[in-house]
Amino acid sequence: MTIGNGNLNPDRLFSSDPSTRKISREIYQTIENLPIISPHGHTDPLWFSNNKPFPNPTNLFLTPDHYFFRMLHSQGINLDDLNIPRLDNNNFLAEKSVWKKFMENYYIFFGTPSDIWFRHSLSAVFDINEEPNLGNADIIYDKIQTKLQNINFRPRALLDRFNVEVIATTEMALDDLVYHKKLKDEDMIGKIISTYRPDDVTDPDLSDFEKRLEEFGLITNENTFTWKGMVNAHRIRRKFFREYGATATDHGFSSFITEDLNENERQTLLDKALNNKLTKEESAIFKGQILMEMAGLSVEDGMVMQIHTGSYRNYDNQLMIERGPNMGCDIPICTEFTNNLNKLLNRYGHSRNLKIILFTLDETTYSRELAPLAGYWQCLRIGPPWWFYDSPNGIKRFLNQIVETAGFYNLSGFNDDTRAFLSIPSRHDVWRREVSNFLAQMVVEYRMNQNDANKVASDLSYGIAKKLYNLN
Repeated sequence: MTIGNGNLNPDRLFSSDPSTRKISREIYQTIENLPIISPHGHTDPLWFSNNKPFPNPTNLFLTPDHYFFRMLHSQGINLDDLNIPRLDNNNFLAEKSVWKKFMENYYIFFGTPSDIWFRHSLSAVFDINEEPNLGNADIIYDKIQTKLQNINFRPRALLDRFNVEVIATTEMALDDLVYHKKLKDEDMIGKIISTYRPDDVTDPDLSDFEKRLEEFGLITNENTFTWKGMVNAHRIRRKFFREYGATATDHGFSSFITEDLNENERQTLLDKALNNKLTKEESAIFKGQILMEMAGLSVEDGMVMQIHTGSYRNYDNQLMIERGPNMGCDIPICTEFTNNLNKLLNRYGHSRNLKIILFTLDETTYSRELAPLAGYWQCLRIGPPWWFYDSPNGIKRFLNQIVETAGFYNLSGFNDDTRAFLSIPSRHDVWRREVSNFLAQMVVEYRMNQNDANKVASDLSYGIAKKLYNLN
């Protein structure tokens, strides 16, 4: 990546064994400066559309990064003291005082990937090499703040500096894509693209589901109170998203099933959903049938399906009430793929136009289910380690459990899946270093020659993701 290294050790994360470390370094040098493909994430398209300076270090580093404020919360620090937004729009503290609270407690991140990402950002992006702590808080804050006023630190300039070839944001089905419209007018679509996430109109457990479906019908000119009309509304909306670069869809579940119901059964479920009369079991069936419909639409239009599961979302009821959804309190839970994908795979699994990327927070499924499934079904690919596991040890565990059965080419490369913009190059760098480590170990064990290892490293860092997400 075309950013500096500051005082970062060039051999960080590499093996402590000298012979393995040497090969790790050699493999890494072939991929270090490859462009970043970021095909799934949650950065704010407003940043790139308006291209205004980030207001201050707190808003840049702390506010959007769940990893930071959830860990601070675990140590008893009130989220109000960190300026984490509330739904009631309470007054905020001065940003610099929040930064000092962050730096005062920075030691709690030692040993975590957050520490790796943050130090990488300070050193490589801002050329700041002071130790993060309360004593240096003002120095670090002021240095960052000064550089943020420079045109070279605006969002689009940083995309170029990070060597980002493509970055995808994620928007809900009812989103008007107003920021992407501006980007399209400025010929930025292609570098910055959207992703279609229809959960706001496919989850009957959400409040105001009937109202949401009614709005969905209005913007697509379809009767979304009929199953056929609802599915066609998705067909229309997906086409709209593709006008703004979208090549993928995203679907989030704590757990999921797939269903293949007849037309009358589907309409009966929808009628119950509209009247808020679904049982818990019927709600799961409803969502399972929706997933089947989304697969069918992907067979039609070629959009890549991403399924994220194994996460108990919004676990803290008080946090949900005070600050809304998707505020960092997601907890890994058990999930299941083999039985739950059976109906979908037996209906659409042999289609050459379907690609499904499976993400999970349940690491126990890696070798037991995901690797064997992806090692057989041509439509399946395994998403990279996600949420808690896109870390050095998480990547090691992932590769060790997956590759023997699924190989390298049933993986999907890497995506950073983050709201924290400045952590993107560091996350990709950690992936590339751990891939280099893994391959170097295979080379020293004479399981692979180094030329082949170099090719695999390049594909895992760049080529596979670009091809899989249809970004050519």
